[in-house]
Amino acid sequence: MLKRLLIENYALIDHLDILFPGGLVIITGETGAGKSILLGALSLVLGGRSDVSVLQDSARNCVVEAVFEEEGNERIFRRVVTPQGRSRGFIDDEPASVEMLRAAAGRLVDVHAQHQQLLLSERDFQRTVLDCHAGAREAWATHQQNYQAWLDARAALQELEARVAASEKEHDYLEYQYRQLEEAALREGEMDALDAEQRRLAHSEAVREQLSRVEQLFEGTDGSLESRLKEATAALERVAPYFPEFEAFGERIESARIELKDIRDEVTVRSEKVQYDPKRLEEVENRLATLHALLRKFHVSTESELIAVREELSSRLGAGIDDRQACARLRKQVDDAEAACQRSAEALHALRVKAAPGISALLQEQVRALELPRARFSVQLEERSQWGPDGSDEICFLFDANERGLQPLSKCASGGELSRIMLCIKALLAEYQGMPTLIFDEIDSGVSGSVAEKMGRLIADMGRRMQVMAITHLPQVASQGCAHLLVYKEEGPQGLRTAIRPLTGEERVREVARMLSGADITPEALANARVLLERNKSKNY
Repeated sequence: MLKRLLIENYALIDHLDILFPGGLVIITGETGAGKSILLGALSLVLGGRSDVSVLQDSARNCVVEAVFEEEGNERIFRRVVTPQGRSRGFIDDEPASVEMLRAAAGRLVDVHAQHQQLLLSERDFQRTVLDCHAGAREAWATHQQNYQAWLDARAALQELEARVAASEKEHDYLEYQYRQLEEAALREGEMDALDAEQRRLAHSEAVREQLSRVEQLFEGTDGSLESRLKEATAALERVAPYFPEFEAFGERIESARIELKDIRDEVTVRSEKVQYDPKRLEEVENRLATLHALLRKFHVSTESELIAVREELSSRLGAGIDDRQACARLRKQVDDAEAACQRSAEALHALRVKAAPGISALLQEQVRALELPRARFSVQLEERSQWGPDGSDEICFLFDANERGLQPLSKCASGGELSRIMLCIKALLAEYQGMPTLIFDEIDSGVSGSVAEKMGRLIADMGRRMQVMAITHLPQVASQGCAHLLVYKEEGPQGLRTAIRPLTGEERVREVARMLSGADITPEALANARVLLERNKSKNY
C-alpha cells in the first residue's frame, strides 16, 4: 500500500507531505483545486514522462517521493527533475531507470484515470480481463514465449537464407577462382627459384662462352698454365741450393698450381652442365607468367598471399555448405516452434472458452446490481485460423442495456454505463491480480443518485481487501470512505498553492454537504450529509 507521498516544487505544489491509511481513502476538492496535479506527481514518481514545465520554481529541483509497504517492507521511489530538464530515478536510494520505476510500481499500484473507460473497447484489455478470470496468465505467458521463439527462429532462418542466396549467386565465380589457384599448385618460394632458373637458361650461351674462355686461358698457345708453373717450380728448385730463400717461392708456386688445376677441372665440369634448353626456358617463363597473372588478378605480391587467398576461398565455399546445412536445421527449429505455438494457442483457447460463460454471467450480475436491471453482458470468442502473439482468439465484449440486442461495448454503452462496467471489471481484476493499491480518478463520472451509492458500496467493499483511493465529486461515494482527504488552494507568499489535509468530524460533514448543495451549504444539506456518513459509519473500517 501507499503510505506516504512527498512532493516538492511540482506545478502549484510548493511542499506537500501526505500520509495515507489503508482501506478506502476518499479524495475530494472543488474543480481546479489540484486533484489532477496530485495524480500527475504520483505518475511522475511511478515512471511517467518528465517535463521541465512542471517546476513551479525554475531555480529548484522538483522532487517526488512515494513510500510503499510491500510484504512488510518499505519501498521508496524517488524522482528528481532538475531545472535543466534532466530526470533521475531512485528505488530504495539506488539509481533506477524510468523502465525500472514502471516495472516495480506496476506490481504495487494501479491508477485508473478518467479516460481509461476507453480501454473497455480495446481488445488487449478485454483479453487481459478474460485471461485473469480464466487463470490463463501462465498459459498466455507460455504462448508468448513460444511465439517469440518462433519469431526469433524465423528471423534467423530468413537471414541465413538471404545469406545463402547471396552466396549461391557468387558461388560459381568463387569456385572458378578457387580452381585457378588450386590448379596452379602454389608452393612457397617457387617464384624466386623460377626467376633464378630463368636467368640461367636465358644466358646459358653467354655463360658457356665465358667458361670456354677461362679454359683457353688455362691452356694457352705456348703451353698450358700448369706446365709453365711446373717449369717455374723446377727452376726455383735448382736455384735453392745457392739461395735457400727461393725454395719457399717454389713451394708457394706449386701450391697455387694445384689450386688452379682444381679450379680448371671444376670449370670444365660445370661448363659441360650448362646447356641451352629453349623448351625448359619456355616452361619456366610460362609458369612465371601464370604466377604473375594470378598476383595481378588477386591484388597480392607474393605466393604466400596467393595461398592465403586460396585458403580463404576454400573456407567461403565450405561456409556455403555449412550455411545450407544450418538452414535445414533452422527450418526444423521453425517447424518445432510453430508446433509449440499451435499447442499453446490451443491450450489458451480451451481455457478461454471454458471461462467466457462464467465471466459473462458474473459481470452481467454485477452490472445489473448497479441499476441496469435489463443489462446483458457477453464475452464472444472467435477462433482465427492462424494464431498470433496472444493466441488464436478474437475476443469481443458485447453489451446490451435495453434489450436492443448485444453489440460491441464501444458502439452501444453510454458514459455512465461504461463507468459502471469498468468499476465491475476493476473489482474483478483487483481480486485476481492481488494489487496492493488501486487509485480511481472519478470512475463514478456520469452517474448519480442511488447508482452512485451502490458504486460507492462496491468501491468500499474493495477497500476491505486492499487500499483504494477514490477521487470523486459524488457525496454518495465520498461518505463511504474510512478516511477523507481534501485538496484545496490557499494563498501563499508567491500566490495560490495546492494543499491537502485530512477531514474528520464536522469538517467532513461540511465537505459532504458542499458536494450535495454546492458552495451555499444549507441546513438540509448538512443534515443529509450527517445521515449519509452515519449510515455508512458501521461499514467503514
